[in-house]
Amino acid sequence: MTVKLNKRAYDHAKALIRDGKFVADQRDDWSEDAPSTQELSRFLEKEGKLEYAKWFLGTDDDAPSDESKEYYKFPFSDLRKVHRCAVISGESRAGQYDHDDIRDAFKDLLQRIDEQQ
Repeated sequence: MTVKLNKRAYDHAKALIRDGKFVADQRDDWSEDAPSTQELSRFLEKEGKLEYAKWFLGTDDDAPSDESKEYYKFPFSDLRKVHRCAVISGESRAGQYDHDDIRDAFKDLLQRIDEQQ
C-alpha cells in the first residue's frame, strides 16, 4: 500500500480549524460521529471526487482509481466539520502503519484544535 499525505486536505483541515469549524469531542466518540458508508457514497456521488478528497488526509496509489472510495484514507471529519476524535484516531492509525507524514499532520491538527479550546 502506497499511502501518502493529501496536502490539499491537510490545508482544508487547517482552514476549517482556523475558522472554528471543528468539534472538540473525545477519542472514543469517532465510532458514533464517523459518516456511514452510505453517507460517504452519497457525498462522493453528489459532490464528486475533488470535493470528497478534501476530507481525507491520505491517498492510496494502489487503489484501482482515484474515483473510488478506496483511494481515500484517514478521514478527519463528518464531511462538515473536523472532529477531534477523528484526528486522534487518525494519528494513532497512521503511526501504526508508519505513515509518518500523515501522523505528523494529524498531530499538528490536534495541536491546532487544542489551542483554540
